[in-house]
Amino acid sequence: MDRVRRRPRSPFVRMLSPLRDFLVTESAGALLIAVGAAAALVWANSPWAASYESFWSSRFSITAAGHTLDLDVRHWLNDGLMTVFFLVVGLEIKREMTDGHLATRRSAALPMVAAVGGMVVPALIYLAIAGGTASRGWAIPMATDIALAVGVLAVAGSRLPTSLRAFLLGLAIVDDIGAIVVIAAVYSTGLSWAWLGAAAVLLLVVVAVRWAGVHALVVYIGLGSLVWLAMHEAGVHPTLAGVALGLLAPSVPRLSAEYIDADDLADVSTAAAAHTTSELAKGSVSVVEWLQHMLHPWTSYLIVPVFALANAGIEISNDGLRDAIGSPIAWGVFAGLLLGKPLGVVGAVLLSVRTGAVDAPQGTRRVQLLGIGTAAGIGFTVAIFITELALPDPEQQASAKLAILAASVVAAAASAIMLRLGPSTGALDQAEG
Repeated sequence: MDRVRRRPRSPFVRMLSPLRDFLVTESAGALLIAVGAAAALVWANSPWAASYESFWSSRFSITAAGHTLDLDVRHWLNDGLMTVFFLVVGLEIKREMTDGHLATRRSAALPMVAAVGGMVVPALIYLAIAGGTASRGWAIPMATDIALAVGVLAVAGSRLPTSLRAFLLGLAIVDDIGAIVVIAAVYSTGLSWAWLGAAAVLLLVVVAVRWAGVHALVVYIGLGSLVWLAMHEAGVHPTLAGVALGLLAPSVPRLSAEYIDADDLADVSTAAAAHTTSELAKGSVSVVEWLQHMLHPWTSYLIVPVFALANAGIEISNDGLRDAIGSPIAWGVFAGLLLGKPLGVVGAVLLSVRTGAVDAPQGTRRVQLLGIGTAAGIGFTVAIFITELALPDPEQQASAKLAILAASVVAAAASAIMLRLGPSTGALDQAEG
């Protein structure tokens, strides 16, 4: 490490391209999410349907230091393992805001404007249809499922302009920020200020430990677990602990590329050399990028598909379909996702482009922009997550989830068709002209 010479970066480092890794993993994970949802539906409507709810409702407890947590399997998944999913979301938000599509005011303007329109309009449509006693569900159609939306981009193929792919990713990230704010502000109830204060102190400890140069992962796992427990007991949804820790992760590499010898980085001739190679690889990228690279496959290939399996099992019967068809909640969610999302996204973008506030995505047709807005209406994972928080009544949950599934399927098919229409005359068909 005492050599100061610039050498070509090893393939070990080059392969950690954050955006490429993110998009590839999300695209592949989308298929597993669909498989998980389909398996849940088959299980919940099979001769073994009773075992579906019985399994996910079975309880087990963990006791540590005299404190006991007693939750059912579904809540251990939704509140516990999904924290890792939200940690990855927090890491991606941090990366995008420091070195990505949201790093500058100009580059962030377009996805921010689109995301705000894509959140406000669906919420208003839902409230117009299902207001009153079901008004707590207004945030359900606000959410976009990044994995499934990116999966639709993969179906669209190479015809889709690169600028439009980046736009959808930025839009989805801002959309996630909005969902996180809503979960924290709206669906965290019965706050315990003592536990909330403990969570804040623990987060300050994380900052202090990071400032002191501690890199041992076990230390952060321990502190993160305590933050999760404090938020859980405080009445704040504990998955927000993952977001907070992701945002606190360092976004600058510990080791400058100028101080890394490419020969050392590629040396795995002995166990000691392989260990050194591993440490150099970790230090040559930021903690944000390294954790994303390590954790994102686990969330996309395991945690989120299992979440789909645990939460998408809806009994589809004549009575259930009749209830959903007559449910304002179902229609509010369906219309919010399928109509509100594209209307909000496209309307906000076209208005902003015409006023000169933002630049249109290069080489994009209006129909493709409409396809992106429609893809944003695929609200599966986070929409179902918010449904579990917003609607305590099982019948209301079932109607909302059925609407989410139906809207997501229709939105995916419609957006894939629109996005496959090739580029033509330029950005938004010269809309600003």
